[in-house]
Amino acid sequence: MTGVRGQGRKFDLEHILDKAMVTFWRHGYDGTSVATLTREMGINTPSLYAAFGSKEGLFLAAVEHYNNGRGSFMQRAFEEEDRSPALIHRLLHEAVDAYTHTDSPGGCLVIGSATRVSDAAQQVADHLRDLRNANIDRLEARIRADIAAGTLPAGTDARAVAEFTGAIVQGMSHRARDGATAEALRTVAGTAWESIRGLLGET
Repeated sequence: MTGVRGQGRKFDLEHILDKAMVTFWRHGYDGTSVATLTREMGINTPSLYAAFGSKEGLFLAAVEHYNNGRGSFMQRAFEEEDRSPALIHRLLHEAVDAYTHTDSPGGCLVIGSATRVSDAAQQVADHLRDLRNANIDRLEARIRADIAAGTLPAGTDARAVAEFTGAIVQGMSHRARDGATAEALRTVAGTAWESIRGLLGET
C-alpha cells in the first residue's frame, strides 16, 4: 500500500482521503467529529494526527483531493476551453453531472461543507470562500480577455456575467443536495445559458 505510515503500517492515502472527503461532504466540517472520521477512515486518532496534524489539516487535504478528483471538472474546463462562452456553457452543464452523482452526498464539497461554522472553524470557511471567489475572479478574467481580443462585444459586463454564472453553479449545488434531479438541473443550466448567451452577444 502507498501513503503515510500509521498503526504500525502504511495506509493507502488516496483511500483514506476519499473516506474523509465523503464524510466531510455528508456531515459538513463542524458536523464531522474526529471519532466519526477515524471510524470511516479505518485508522486510529494518533494516526490521523500524525498524518494530517489536525482535523482542519485533514479537511484541507480532503478538499484538495476533491478538487483533483470528483470536483476537477471545473479546472479541466478552464484548461481546455479557449473562449469564455464555451467555458461557461461547459461549467453549467458539467456541474449537473458532478453534483448529482448517485455515489456521493450530492452538490459540491467546496460549496456546501462549511456554510455555517463555529468561530473556531472560521478560517476553514474563509478558505472555501476564497476558493469559490477565486473561480469567479478567474472567469471574469477570461471574459475580459475575450473582450480585449475582440471576440466578445466591448460593452460586455464581465463581472456581472461571472457573478451570475457563479451564483447559478452554487445554487445548483444546493439544489442537488436538496434532492433536485439531473433533469431538473439541466433545465436550470439551459435556462441560465440562454440568459448568459444574450449577455455575451452570442447568437
